[in-house]
Parts: sequence; structure tokens; C-alpha cells
Amino acid sequence: MTTSEWAEVDRYLVESLVQDADTEAALAANAAAGLPAIDVSPPQGKFLNLLARSAGVRRVLEIGTLGGYSTIWLARAVGEKGQVITLEFQQQHADVARENLDRAGIGARVDIRVGAALDSLPVLAAEHPEPFDLVFIDADKVNNSNYVQWALRLTRPGSIIIVDNVVRNGAVADASSDDPVIQASRDVIELLAAEPTLDATALQTVGAKGWDGFAYAIVNGAD
Repeated sequence: MTTSEWAEVDRYLVESLVQDADTEAALAANAAAGLPAIDVSPPQGKFLNLLARSAGVRRVLEIGTLGGYSTIWLARAVGEKGQVITLEFQQQHADVARENLDRAGIGARVDIRVGAALDSLPVLAAEHPEPFDLVFIDADKVNNSNYVQWALRLTRPGSIIIVDNVVRNGAVADASSDDPVIQASRDVIELLAAEPTLDATALQTVGAKGWDGFAYAIVNGAD
């Protein structure tokens, strides 16, 4: 199949299962503000929502906010008493995300922290927060392994860690690649495989966003 055929399937799935006024408005606002169109796809966004709801997630850490598209799906999942803490590097992106979240009626559940995630994470850890039930990593790819290490410090047995965009059009299988993003994807997969406190897999995905995939891990030790 071609990318256009994958996109056509995505359009059908969105029209049938995912159409949603608040998230569509967020994507429109992101485009109007000039944000890059690198959000998760609508089917992937709803998948995150359903996954979090199925697991009874109440506390989420998101690394990489952009305009808050995936944040909306996650904030809906945690419910009125839940919380999402999301880390965003650029103030402009955070401002757009705040408007999108408030428009969707779930802004009160979301704490947006602006700055480099590797600076924000030590500050967050020093606050000794309750463990997060789910960590969604979708930021600068070269730091994915660092983000997973921080996620391990901030979660509990049974928590979920998801790392987006690890397949990279299949290039993750190329051990000879000198692309730092590809090497980072290989590094994080190797970390997930070697880390004894994690049990992980990865899935390839195709659709309007092309060919990619995500890693999914559970922190070991839950009953």
C-alpha cells in the first residue's frame, strides 16, 4: 500500500470512530499558530485515551506538549480528579496548548511546565510527586533514553511508559545509520530490552502520518 492509501484509511477511521470537535479545533488552532504538524494522529490520540481509561490512569506525565492535542486526549482519560503534568520546551507552544485545553474544558486538570524537559524533570522529582500511572514521551528524540530513565524514577510498579516515533520509516532496523535520531531510537529500544524493571514491546504503525511506531513498556513488580 502507498502512503496515500494509508491516509485514506485514516480518514475513514476518523470519520467513523474519532471525529471530535474539541480536538479538531485544537489542530486548527495549532495550524493557525504555525506549529509543526507533528501531533499524534487522531486514531492514535483516541487510542491513548482508551488505553489510559482501560488502565484506570489518574496521573499522567507527558514529555512534549506541542499544542496540547495528545494532552487533551490524556486529560480526558484521567477524569475530573486526575492530573496531567506536561513538559514543553517553547513558550509559544505552551500558550497555544493552554488555549486549546481551556477551550476543551479540561484545562484545570493540566499543569504545563515550560523549559527544557531535562531541566524540568529534576525539579519535578524534587517535589516528590505521587507516582505517575502513565508517561507519554513525544519530545526531542535524541533524549528518549534520558526520558525513560526519568520516567522510571517517577513511576511505580504497573505504570505504563510509551515512547512515540521509534520506527522512523523503518530506519530503526539500520544499525549502520549515522543519523542521531535513528541511533537514539535504537538506543531507547535497547534500553527497554536491557532494563530489568521494564517489560516492553514496540508496534509499527501506518497512516496519515506515514510509517512509524511506538514502544510500550510496563514497570515490573505489580501484583
